[in-house]
Amino acid sequence: MKHKNLKEPGPALTRRGFLGAAASVTAAAAVLPTGASGAATAKADGDVLDVAIIGAGLAGLTAARDLRRAGCESFVVLEARDRVGGRTLNHDLGNGYVSEAGGQWIGPGQTAILDLARELGVGTFPTYWQGKLTILADGKRATVESDGGFGTDPVLRRELEEMAKLVPSGAPWTSPRAAEFDAMSLADWLAKKNLAPADQFNWVLAATLTSGTAPTKISLLHYLALINSADCNYERLEAVKGGAQETRIAGGSQILATKMAQALGDKVRLASPVLRIENWTDGPVAIHTPRGVVRARSVIVALSPPLCNQIAFEPPLPDKRRELQRRWPANAPMRKTVHVYKKAFWREKGFNGWVVQAQGPVLWAFDNSPEDVSIGVLTAFVNNGMLPTDPKQAEAELSRIYAQAFGDEALHPVAYHDYDWGKADRWSLSCASPVPPGFYTTYGDALHPAVGRLIWSGTETADIWATSMDGAVRSGHKAALQALRDVAARKTA
Repeated sequence: MKHKNLKEPGPALTRRGFLGAAASVTAAAAVLPTGASGAATAKADGDVLDVAIIGAGLAGLTAARDLRRAGCESFVVLEARDRVGGRTLNHDLGNGYVSEAGGQWIGPGQTAILDLARELGVGTFPTYWQGKLTILADGKRATVESDGGFGTDPVLRRELEEMAKLVPSGAPWTSPRAAEFDAMSLADWLAKKNLAPADQFNWVLAATLTSGTAPTKISLLHYLALINSADCNYERLEAVKGGAQETRIAGGSQILATKMAQALGDKVRLASPVLRIENWTDGPVAIHTPRGVVRARSVIVALSPPLCNQIAFEPPLPDKRRELQRRWPANAPMRKTVHVYKKAFWREKGFNGWVVQAQGPVLWAFDNSPEDVSIGVLTAFVNNGMLPTDPKQAEAELSRIYAQAFGDEALHPVAYHDYDWGKADRWSLSCASPVPPGFYTTYGDALHPAVGRLIWSGTETADIWATSMDGAVRSGHKAALQALRDVAARKTA
């Protein structure tokens, strides 16, 4: 599969992305004392590494890559699964084609992941949205020309955007109106707007696809923080055209993690779940895995907060951090299905592949075909409670729905894939993190600060674009720099 060259963003974005990456590496290198990296250090101090990284998703691998670029070789990446990529995963469709089972899109303003893709030699291409979208409701079918968005009310959009200006994306609990916004759900706020049923449906659909659950379970404060990440532009958060779903990664999103891991070689240890972390207060930290104990001066925990509950900490973590992890929402596992066809026949009929159901298992189906469209791919986010768990039954039911939308050709897929992140493995739990009302103002200030020798990373900790792949990359850069500074300070103390 040929990779298209990356489409250059505007000059300001290009300069900012380049200078930001250059500054991070330069600053990281500056804090390392002369001769303090590499095998000599590890040998001098026995088996104590400078840094151990837990998790080989985008955050953990980005951090590891930054350590190496700064001249540090005394590190390891421990991954519980037998693969890298975290919440990015490619379905192999054969002949070099893939479809993404997890996170997959990037858009305007997400410069960290765009820079990473460019550095790794990975191309991008636009998400397909042109044509008619199909709406199925009460056994009836309607079509409308797509504009690349979800048709939400512009007046309400502007109101949300103005409120979002008051909510710092990296620390929403510091907003002057944090208590007010966190006391209600997004659904509570929408309920006051007397929306027509069709408008209500559009708002609910967009928010559910972004956050992974219904607006009743999403704090208004959290949602405003997401909009703030998108430069306080609702469309930039939610839309395909001009939004965070605008662009796909050639070769599938997991290719970024795969390429980083290949370059890191034996620094990445798969099938090494961390069971216990000891002496994290004073160090060196002892990290217990089924394959042995790793000792390190600093530890980057590049995991979604609820996954930390599977690790025993000795001594116990501070109460507030422990409660944050225990109560962190893991109720948005997400389930994505893939129908593969010999061709994208819906395009020939003027459809863009989008299907939404007012009542039914399909939240949103979309055209996920490869750039050369040599095969046709329909991917769907589905309502798990309304679709059979048996893959064959699910495939047949979805095929019937697609046939209602596009004709009988949809009844004959050549392949089907089904991935439920809540059941994939014990190290997934939830694909997204929809923060509920009251959570941020109670526990938010425990999300970022390091605890002893433990540095928290992962997309949930990003200052902007938290919950996205771009946020994961940003959090990895930040964690690596902090680890390098900490190690340098301890060696020179």
